[in-house]
Amino acid sequence: MTQGTVTPATTGAGDRAGLAGDTVRRIMHLASAIRHYQDVEIAELGLTPAVARALHELDPDHPVPARDLAEQLRCDRSNVTALVDKLERAGLVERRVDPADRRLKTLVVTEAGREMRTRVHQALSDSRLLAALGADELAALRQLVWKVSGDCSPAECGLD
Repeated sequence: MTQGTVTPATTGAGDRAGLAGDTVRRIMHLASAIRHYQDVEIAELGLTPAVARALHELDPDHPVPARDLAEQLRCDRSNVTALVDKLERAGLVERRVDPADRRLKTLVVTEAGREMRTRVHQALSDSRLLAALGADELAALRQLVWKVSGDCSPAECGLD
């Protein structure tokens, strides 16, 4: 054990601050490991994490203007333009004139985009780090995560 490391065995039940701090550090470590595995899988799909996230945010059944995607991603429209260019070059989305307002172009997910979006969703849902948990443990962990997250999505909590 390295100096300053708090382990479950050394943290007393009365040391709430130490226990909470250790828990936060472990959550951050877990999040980093999850992100690493996701990034590797996304790279294997031939996408960057930013492009994959943009595709994941698009609803194949509801085309939206690029400005709406920018809002969803919480980034500048100029950044979204570059992401959409990459998605379009890969044949995953098309820019089409909005029939309701011909001044607007909407982003339409192509059939190849739908298939890739499914694969991106699978990569983002990779649960290999949770494989050691039984069903009851996993259910308890999910309940605790929802409790501490305030029942909000990452975007709603400003964490996206």
